[in-house]
Amino acid sequence: MAGYIIAQIKVNDPEPYKEYVNQNTELVEKFGGKFLVRGGDPEVMEGEFPLPRTIVLEFPNVEAAYKWYNSPEYAGPKSLRQATADTNLMIVDGV
Repeated sequence: MAGYIIAQIKVNDPEPYKEYVNQNTELVEKFGGKFLVRGGDPEVMEGEFPLPRTIVLEFPNVEAAYKWYNSPEYAGPKSLRQATADTNLMIVDGV
């Protein structure tokens, strides 16, 4: 069963954040993941979404998503993202 990373992001410092995107794209693929959603300008139909950018990553399973998130390779890019953007992030099981 697939595992998903769902994140909402507000980029506060765009130039360094671009470097995060460059570094992370290859890492996601290395851990078997792929981007399903990577963008902004959502049209909120119900409720509130506090941050403007939504990211959805699909991994083969939840374990692969955790391996990516907790990997030593992602530690540097994760720190860069945390320094340049506000983020809500969760890992969930698919159906």
